[in-house]
Amino acid sequence: MEQIDLEMILGQLAGLVSAWGLKIIGATAVLIIGRFVARWTRRLIRNLMQRGQADATLVPFVAGLAYYLILAFVAVAVLGMVGVQTASMVAVLGAAGLAVGLALQGTLSNFASGVMLLVFRPFGVGDYIDAGGTAGSVESIGLFSTTLNTPDNVRIVIPNSAVYGNTIKNYAANPTRRNDIVVGVSYDDDLGAAMNTIERVIREDARVLTEPAPVVAISELGDSSVNIVVRPWCTKEDYWPLRFDLMRTLKEQLEAAGCSIPYPQRDVHLHQVS
Repeated sequence: MEQIDLEMILGQLAGLVSAWGLKIIGATAVLIIGRFVARWTRRLIRNLMQRGQADATLVPFVAGLAYYLILAFVAVAVLGMVGVQTASMVAVLGAAGLAVGLALQGTLSNFASGVMLLVFRPFGVGDYIDAGGTAGSVESIGLFSTTLNTPDNVRIVIPNSAVYGNTIKNYAANPTRRNDIVVGVSYDDDLGAAMNTIERVIREDARVLTEPAPVVAISELGDSSVNIVVRPWCTKEDYWPLRFDLMRTLKEQLEAAGCSIPYPQRDVHLHQVS
């Protein structure tokens, strides 16, 4: 009886080995080769992008995405080889993914916005931007958030959905910028002398570009002053130094030319009632 049972067990084991042995060996081989291919592809993409001088933030994202996509296909192939119904599994994973997506829609929105920022590149690391209601220099661009450093050296982390979903002002994108300055002079001053003085100050500053030509024009007859707009162009690196220097030089030179820069005044008249 024991001999019969042993022969039966050995026969069943032999059947299982013949039925599943090759499948398991094949699935293991596919898993090992697939993982090797995924690693090789990730390394190849990283090297190619680095040689092509692609953005440093984009390289690990693209390489990692390719790696995990290949692993996902390999996992589905392995499960199919060992007899698992992958169609039903994909449906279950899809339903689970939908539930997780609904629960994490804010995080996924940040992720999607991060992908769009990395692909379309409306700004880069080091650019001074105004986005999401905050202005500062871009420190890093992640998949879920963007980090800015403000001019007073405060680090601010903004969700990518708030950045990509709103208007983005990139002050460093163009090589030149226009300074807009308003200078007010008194109604009693010689407007011709004031404008000639302003034009001379702009002309003598080497940082002011000749093209586009600067503009000096009377813009408004204000309550207490005649307002003159001064609009010189300069490189983006010279924007703030030029603005600061012009504000001081224009005041000094206008006063030297006999012009005054008025400020609002109010006259109070007292009437004695008998």
